[in-house]
Amino acid sequence: MPPWLERATYLIGQPVGVSLVDGTGVSGVLCKIERGQIYLMQYLYQAQYATKHYRFDQIQNITPYPGCSPQPGPYF
Repeated sequence: MPPWLERATYLIGQPVGVSLVDGTGVSGVLCKIERGQIYLMQYLYQAQYATKHYRFDQIQNITPYPGCSPQPGPYF
């Protein structure tokens, strides 16, 4: 079991960053984890999204998006 897997199960439905073992990264909403893969909804263009899947052996780490800091004030 990958070290990030237990933490990732709590991140389903949340925006995450995914570090891949090839040195690249992707981000999106973590949709589900099953059969040795994660499913990540990624933005493509305008109003187009795609759910892509990545095998566990492709993934180095999964981290949640941080909160915005400092919190933005009201917009007028």
